[in-house]
Amino acid sequence: MDGFTPGMLGGVGDALARPECVLTTRSGDLYVSYAAGNGVGGVSHVDPSGRTRHIVAKDAPDGFLPNGIALLPDRSFLIANLGPGGGVYHLADDGTLTPRLLEIDGTPLPPTNFVGIDRSGRIWVTVSTWQVPREKMMFKGRGDGFVAVMDGDGGNARIVAEDIDFTNEGVVDPTGAWLYVNETMGQRTSRYPIAPNGDLGAREVVAQYGPGTFPDGLTFDAEGGVWIVSVCSNRVVRTHADGRQDIVLEDADPDVLADCIARFDAGECARPLIDTGGKRTLGNLASIAFGGPDLSTIYLGTLFGTRIVHMPAPVKGAEPVHWTF
Repeated sequence: MDGFTPGMLGGVGDALARPECVLTTRSGDLYVSYAAGNGVGGVSHVDPSGRTRHIVAKDAPDGFLPNGIALLPDRSFLIANLGPGGGVYHLADDGTLTPRLLEIDGTPLPPTNFVGIDRSGRIWVTVSTWQVPREKMMFKGRGDGFVAVMDGDGGNARIVAEDIDFTNEGVVDPTGAWLYVNETMGQRTSRYPIAPNGDLGAREVVAQYGPGTFPDGLTFDAEGGVWIVSVCSNRVVRTHADGRQDIVLEDADPDVLADCIARFDAGECARPLIDTGGKRTLGNLASIAFGGPDLSTIYLGTLFGTRIVHMPAPVKGAEPVHWTF
């Protein structure tokens, strides 16, 4: 990947709006979250020919803001609502929107970051913080985020990990033994062993990143590597199975990034600092997925882009749980 620059990346999809989370399938269909503003949102589908259609949620709650999405076997979706009402919703292909999880133990969910499924049928939900607005916890050294799990048959949800430093994507690894979680303000990727009943064990740090790396989305390659994308610096980082890290791609103004690093380390709120990444070509990277016929293409979702960015991968990806759906 030496010499690979943002200007060399391709793009697919038309008129996408905040394509924050990208999902790939063996059929070549791509799905990304769609958030057009004013509560208008759902999922965008880019078919193998490159044509785009938007599946817009009907009767969405005020401020509906799709963030993380999960593809189900019938090609309907679960959506994490980052809007003020929070929660997880089910979206059918005709746009019918149904609440799936709005509270835990009687407490309403705050803005909800991500939702994913595993091969056991469990649903994993991440919430960055209990605080509203979320900016109250966008500081170095704070952390009250959590992970919840729900059985796929609609059983009660329960919190299985807490005190996370701004929980972002949480994805079960290809072995099914670990839940990997990006802690954006902690600038690290952690993992938790999964018990047979879905409980999580003690946290282990997989990768502690250097200055300017704020992990958002994550995925896995076929060689045991963990890939993350970073908001603010627009980095793609691979952590090898032996712990080595490579910055595969970066799109940041060095002076602006240095200023953001200094201000974050000095205790300033990360919100305006992170948003500087949206002014660059890559538009603030937020999601990463391997796709293409042989999982040798990397697809990138963004907070400010209008297309799905893609580039060749130096290694093949591991099949995501929804690959054959």
